Amino acid sequence: MHIEFAKGHGTRNDFVLLTDPDNLYDLTTEQVAILCDRRGGVGADGVLRAVRCARVPGWEAEGDRWFMDYRNADGSLAEMCGNGLRVFLRYLDEEGLVTGREVTVATRAGLRTGTFLPDGRIAVTMGPAQVGGQVTVHHGGRSWPATSVNVGNPHAVVVLDSVEELAGLDLVSAPTWTPADAFPNGVNAEFVVREAPDRIRLRVHERGVGETCSCGTGVVAAAAAVADADRCTVEVPGGALEVDLRGPDTVLTGPAVIVARGTCSL
Repeated sequence: MHIEFAKGHGTRNDFVLLTDPDNLYDLTTEQVAILCDRRGGVGADGVLRAVRCARVPGWEAEGDRWFMDYRNADGSLAEMCGNGLRVFLRYLDEEGLVTGREVTVATRAGLRTGTFLPDGRIAVTMGPAQVGGQVTVHHGGRSWPATSVNVGNPHAVVVLDSVEELAGLDLVSAPTWTPADAFPNGVNAEFVVREAPDRIRLRVHERGVGETCSCGTGVVAAAAAVADADRCTVEVPGGALEVDLRGPDTVLTGPAVIVARGTCSL
């Protein structure tokens, strides 16, 4: 099977993008993993597939609206991806598939709206950030208290004491947590240092992917859990993102670029 693709990233959280209006390429777990393989495939943290809602079970009433089918690098389904959402909108715009300054798309976490800003960035609604209870995260023989946050997908936010401690973490392997049933479908684990009331530094291990240079929903989760301001800048290894916590829907603002297009075979 030969497919046309694009490659894009948001703060170096990168994705393979496909246009599939009629839902013909319902990719298998193995095919997604091949596409995301950085040596044997295109290479990415996940795959974003643009499908018309009319062809997506449960979303038929939305008709010609675009649905963002997001898969993690290991092929598993994900409910939401904040960086992916911005890159998805950039792709739809550059492909001539949407028009206007504001565009609403469907995701597994619900409808999300993006606004193309004059400075080239994209602001996207992320839904409410629901801060939950405390859990314990374990990694590398250490344990920390963590705050659970739901941003359409699950997060556990750990606050560290210093940037040096943050830099010293080895996030190749996935953290574990207790109680074990707190996140039955896995969790994205954010490790953060609060540098100011409105500034956070973050690293993340994404479920189904590993450590990534950025995680949009993780950035929102961290801001909701630890920021002492309604608007917060979050520094990630891939750049900086802004979170606005003032409304019922949190808003994530940041860059999104398409860097390549091509054809590959599966």
